[in-house]
Amino acid sequence: MSERLVIDPITRIEGHLRIEAQMKDGAIEEAYSSGTMVRGIEVILRGRDPRDAWAFAQRICGVCTLVHAIASVRAVEDALKVRIPPNAELIRNLMIGAQYIHDHVMHFYHLHALDWVDVVSALKADPKATAALAQSLSKYAKSSPGYFADVQAKLKKQVDSGQLGLFRNGYWGHPAYKLPPEANLMAVAHYLDALAWQREVVALHTILGGKNPHPNFVVGGVPIAISIWPDHPGRGKGPHYRGGQGGTALDVTGLQRIQSVIRSMRDFVDQVYVPDTLAIAGFYKDWFKQGEGLGNFMTFGDLPARGMADPSGFFFPRGAILDRDLSRIHEVDLNAEDQVQEFVAHSWYDYSGGKEKGLHPYQGETKLNYSGPKPPFQQLPVEQAYSWLKSPRWKGKAMEVGPLARVLMLYAQGHAQTKELVGATLKQLDLPVQALFSTLGRTAARTLETKILADAMQG
Repeated sequence: MSERLVIDPITRIEGHLRIEAQMKDGAIEEAYSSGTMVRGIEVILRGRDPRDAWAFAQRICGVCTLVHAIASVRAVEDALKVRIPPNAELIRNLMIGAQYIHDHVMHFYHLHALDWVDVVSALKADPKATAALAQSLSKYAKSSPGYFADVQAKLKKQVDSGQLGLFRNGYWGHPAYKLPPEANLMAVAHYLDALAWQREVVALHTILGGKNPHPNFVVGGVPIAISIWPDHPGRGKGPHYRGGQGGTALDVTGLQRIQSVIRSMRDFVDQVYVPDTLAIAGFYKDWFKQGEGLGNFMTFGDLPARGMADPSGFFFPRGAILDRDLSRIHEVDLNAEDQVQEFVAHSWYDYSGGKEKGLHPYQGETKLNYSGPKPPFQQLPVEQAYSWLKSPRWKGKAMEVGPLARVLMLYAQGHAQTKELVGATLKQLDLPVQALFSTLGRTAARTLETKILADAMQG
């Protein structure tokens, strides 16, 4: 039997995505994704001072905070051939690293984990058995019977009131959930802990960027300097002011606060996030065989040590992997017009050279031409235009980017810690390396990348 499965909106990316899957006998024959909202940031930016572009570009998303800003700032610096000072590079890397760590933990617990965790089932758990389970996984200080009993009591109060609040939308009791009640209670407790933890983590952005979300940046550097001297002429009356006059600078007190944040990041990742991922994955090993993508992966590279013009100093290396072949890394040149191109054949845009032609972003055009039905519509007109998204390609190939691509690139290039972590994870779960190319492989890659970054933040 053939049917059309529609998911609209995809709420975990702010609700501006529609997915349609053509089903036949329970299997997906074809699938289509549609961006249902035009952002138009590039149109808004026309005629504005390039030094202000980051502030507008950053507002393309209310969740991603700094990533769009840093991309915009770097684009302007690349155009102007600006090399930022080493201290500014370190500060930016700290802010980017904090964003990765915060984002992955939040994604796991608050967006993704409830696909695997049956919240209501936690009411059946024995808090003592839950504590024993948690203590077998890590040395997390809170893992006591009393701690889990308190969480269970709070949850029961919510359930009995009929107002589940954070946990209102779920398929509680569905047979696809496989965790025992004790594992569910542990995960719910850590879900709540992660909410409190994130308030500590975002302090790094507020210290170095003034606020979160959407911290401040400047073209050519960062908006705050570092000075260990209490009466440095660049000092100002900021949150860590210790005397002097003039602008603003970050002193030892502020650096100690950042050090505390980094320790908090690392402790939670090591004692909660990594163990929870492994524990949950052990009950859902069938998902290491599902969700495989195209098998093409690309990384631009990030966290520079010697400027964006020198990829050899990137913590995350640049390159492409094709057809799951980890033995060969293809060089990537994003400035080459024949490598990265954006297509609009099925988008509500026009190109001056015709919709079938791809354009490098340097020549990119944003000419709106909505020609579809008025939403809400029953089915995407897939033979015509059906999305506000452009389709990027690398040498004509669709590529997967993100945590899995970065972890695979580190692994393929022989990064020692990545090789060790991937090997240990696969061994513990008794899986081959091919399991990484899956739904749970991507989940595991986020966790491993977070562990790698949390360890690297100290440097």
